[in-house]
Amino acid sequence: MSVTDEFLNDVEGHLLLAATRDEGRTAAARFSAPLHWLTDTQRDEVERRFETEYLALARGSWQHTAARAGRLRDEYEARYRDLRRRLLAGWLLTCALAFGVLVVCLA
Repeated sequence: MSVTDEFLNDVEGHLLLAATRDEGRTAAARFSAPLHWLTDTQRDEVERRFETEYLALARGSWQHTAARAGRLRDEYEARYRDLRRRLLAGWLLTCALAFGVLVVCLA
């Protein structure tokens, strides 16, 4: 991976995190809006905790998705290697049969 790709991945990660933080804040505000009996300090604390939990859930989801993507990549690479091996074996067998037929025809 080049330096540019790593930089772009870092930028994308920061943008994703910033967007998730905004989503968390918005969801926290929606959650605490009907709780009229809370003081401003209590409301801020509820929203802060909600946002923290929202980020933790998102991070867990991202980690699960990344792990699953890695497992899928490994499975597809194994299948590709197996297919390539079988294709080579078939090609070699076909060449051997063609050579055998050619030898019989010329003899």
